[in-house]
Amino acid sequence: MDALLANEPVIRLAAFAGVLALMAGLEAMLPRRARSFGRLRRWPGNLGIVFVDTLVLRLVFPTAAVGVALAAEGHGVGLLPWLGLPAPLALLLAILLLDLAIYLQHVLFHAVPALWRLHRMHHADLDFDVTTGLRFHPAEIILSMVIKFAVVVALGAPAVAVLIFEVLLNATSMFNHANLRLPQALDRALRPILVTPDMHRVHHSVGPQETNSNFGFNLALWDRLFGTYRAQPAAGHAAMTIGIEQFRDASELRLDRMLTQPLRDDISAYPLGRREPAP
Repeated sequence: MDALLANEPVIRLAAFAGVLALMAGLEAMLPRRARSFGRLRRWPGNLGIVFVDTLVLRLVFPTAAVGVALAAEGHGVGLLPWLGLPAPLALLLAILLLDLAIYLQHVLFHAVPALWRLHRMHHADLDFDVTTGLRFHPAEIILSMVIKFAVVVALGAPAVAVLIFEVLLNATSMFNHANLRLPQALDRALRPILVTPDMHRVHHSVGPQETNSNFGFNLALWDRLFGTYRAQPAAGHAAMTIGIEQFRDASELRLDRMLTQPLRDDISAYPLGRREPAP
């Protein structure tokens, strides 16, 4: 366990690069949908936002979630230390509860208009592939990190559990956003456990009812438990429209447009059919 924590940056970078390369290769061989735009048109912005997000996190937070978990462990704070569970059980429960927190956070970012303004950049991608799973506004990343810090401290989550969870979350986000045609039998077998690309693609439909379904990033349990599961898009995976109706111009794929999107008051695009109040 100590070796995992000592090599955290290497583990995270290796997992990120490995899963990104694997999913990109599988997408090329087994695409689920025809692309509306080539990778050279979309990937500079989507990968550029990863660089911006990483830089912003390094500047804003002197320590990552694992560092916060280590500090909490050192003081013995949080629910799990209070329960006195065996270490393996505490680790598994921490991963499970962190995943639940991410699910609830995702629902919140759709339900609250101010938060949706940040999150909608993720949905405004005009195609759906592995890089869509990396496309998040820096302001959303900062807020998400603050929420994660609070959950980690409240749980007293073991640092190793936080590291494992973050690596899994990053990997599964790239997997379930992949433009990948899984065999139907494999998709059916995985869906009770993991969020598959066909399951999460429904969430990126322009249709509000479909956008407000399948919020899970990792475990498929939460959507079924809380009644937000939707098996298939009404138009079918090949014909469904990806994105947000108000952001259809190809210029929205540029990094500068992605960064300024939450500031544009001339456009309201709320998944619950609501509009911001007039000033």
